[in-house]
Parts: sequence; structure tokens; C-alpha cells
Amino acid sequence: MAKPLLAPPPPSVHVSAEAAQAAVATRKLLAPHMIELMTADITVKRSIIDQYFYAPKINEARQLYPVTESVLEIDGVYTEVFTPAEGIPPQNAHRVLINLHGGGFALGARTEGRLESIPVASVAGIRVISIDYRQGPEHRFPAASEDVAKVYRHLLQTYTPEQIGIFGCSAGGLLTAQSVAWFNAHGLPTPGAVGIFCAGAGKFGTGDAGVIADTFGSSIGVDDDFAYFAQADWNSALVAPQEHPNVLERFPPTLLITSTRDFAMSSTLVTHQRLVEAGVDAELHVYEGLGHYFFADTGLPESRHVFDVIARFFDQELAAAEPLMPTAR
Repeated sequence: MAKPLLAPPPPSVHVSAEAAQAAVATRKLLAPHMIELMTADITVKRSIIDQYFYAPKINEARQLYPVTESVLEIDGVYTEVFTPAEGIPPQNAHRVLINLHGGGFALGARTEGRLESIPVASVAGIRVISIDYRQGPEHRFPAASEDVAKVYRHLLQTYTPEQIGIFGCSAGGLLTAQSVAWFNAHGLPTPGAVGIFCAGAGKFGTGDAGVIADTFGSSIGVDDDFAYFAQADWNSALVAPQEHPNVLERFPPTLLITSTRDFAMSSTLVTHQRLVEAGVDAELHVYEGLGHYFFADTGLPESRHVFDVIARFFDQELAAAEPLMPTAR
């Protein structure tokens, strides 16, 4: 992952004034802690990110997007449930979304999941279940995929596959792709639709996006984020489905979101191309001049656009009422 620059790059002329200001504000918040973020142990890094990055952004999201929140343990996996404060509209009564939080497979447990889930639950008017899956450096692949499968199996007792959507940003976006591959490899049905955000179905930081990340910097510099994959084979379809057409062709409708200063952009673009080649209904949105997970600042005009896109996508793709017989994919 690219190390952050000491001075912020100039904003694109195409981003909103709010987005330009937010990028500078986030850098200022984290600047005093950059050395620790690159050198301290993972416990310290988690504490810094949770306190200085996630906490204020979660507070803002709760004010802008009212939801009710609760804790639910599913087959030994901790999850948090987010429901729109005004209630779930009838067309979403038989729908549910699974959120897989970002954080480089090392951070973001019980924090980024809230930040990703709150606006989606509120804007889409749908129940969102965010999974606190096992991460590195304490755990190794495929621990997270196994946790997602446990929750998915449980939800299949109440919902048909067509009524279940899965989405995640950054590490959660990659895990979303890995989960679809895992389901198919272990005899579980394909969900109704998925969202792969700030990520693709392969490695981060590859291709031109890696050069862009070196040029524009990154909001955080974490060097433990892929300890989770220390014993994994990136040639495996369960780790990086991106280059496995026989796996990608079984993906459901997929929404991909990235931005031009995102170190994961190349993987997102390649994944979209591969999905289209495999005959999958794949929708791509690329936002100009914005960085990795820019919609963590939930009040930005660009962020509101993202949430509207996500809401519309899942509304179009998920089954609204329970069918008499689940449709096989």
C-alpha cells in the first residue's frame, strides 16, 4: 500500500468543494499518527483508526442517516444489524443485505461496518447485517470466508438466495467476491446480487492504480493488512476470482464502484471487464478525482450519489417477495 504524502495533492477541478475539503481534513486528523500507523503493532493501529478516523465519521453518519442498531450473534459470529429508523417499506420486507466491512483484513471490525451499513440501510430502506469476520494478523485465509458462509447459511433459513444481497468496500469488496466463489465451491446457492466497492476480485495496488497511489498518496499506511493472506495462494479462485472465468460466470448481477485516485481502481476495472466477458450483468461507476473509500465522508454530494446508486441497484436486482420455489442459478 502506498505511503501517505506529507502534503496533499491538488484536488481535481471536477470534485465538489466539500470533497476537496474533506480530503484535507482527514489528512490533518491522521497526520500526527502516521508514524505509529506504519510502525506500531496492530492493536495500536486499530485504536488510532477507530478513534480518529471511524468514530467522528460514524457520528456524522448516524445524524444524517437515522437507523436503529442491534447486536446479533449468528452461529458464533458477531454481527450488527441496522434497520432504517422509519421502518422497512413493504417491498423490502423479504430482503436483506450482508455488509462485509473494509480495513485491509486487519482493521475496521465493529467500526467500518457501521460506517458502511448505516447510510445504505437508511437510503435503501433495507435491513443490513454487518459481519465481524475474523481478520489478520490473528487469523489467516479462509477464516473470513468461513464466517461469511456461516451467516449466509443461517439467513437462507429465512430468505431465498434471490432476496439476499452482499456488499463491501475495500477488503470487504474483495471478500464479497471471495464469498461468492466460496459459496459456489461449497454447494451454496448464489446470492441475488452483490456490490464490490473500492476493490475488485483480485489484488489491490496492481496495474496503473499502483502508480496513481504513489502519485497521490493514501489516507493511511498500514503494513500488516495482508498478514491474513500470508499462507494463501493468489492464483486460487477462492482468493482472487478475477482471473477465473468459470467462477466469474456464476456471479450474480454485480455493482462495482471505484474512483480515479483509488489504489484499487485497476482491480475494479479489470474485474468489471472480466465479468462482462463472462456474461454477467455488471454495472460500473467510476468517480473522478476521489480517493479510496471516499464515501466514508457520508455527507458529500458524491457520497449521496453512491448511496442512491447502491439503493437503486439492490432494489432492481433483489427479489421483492418470497417466490413459491427458489430459482436455481
